[in-house]
Amino acid sequence: MSAEAAVFINVEVSDEIAGDAEMAQTLEDACPVDIYANRDGKVEVVDENLDECILCGLCVEAAPPGKLRVLKLYDGTALER
Repeated sequence: MSAEAAVFINVEVSDEIAGDAEMAQTLEDACPVDIYANRDGKVEVVDENLDECILCGLCVEAAPPGKLRVLKLYDGTALER
């Protein structure tokens, strides 16, 4: 992920769900601003859309606990469960 794309947030997806086709589709469907894409059954974070994040938390709620974090680079906190 380029530094320019992640001005406000960064997304961490655990290896445990990164290759899960069902989770990839779930995240793609959950995100209203298309930060996630299902690419050949793998979770892809769409870097060019990161600046569109509205911090709604839908992705965090859709993922298993502890497997996805949205890092707020501006204050050092994270959306996670």
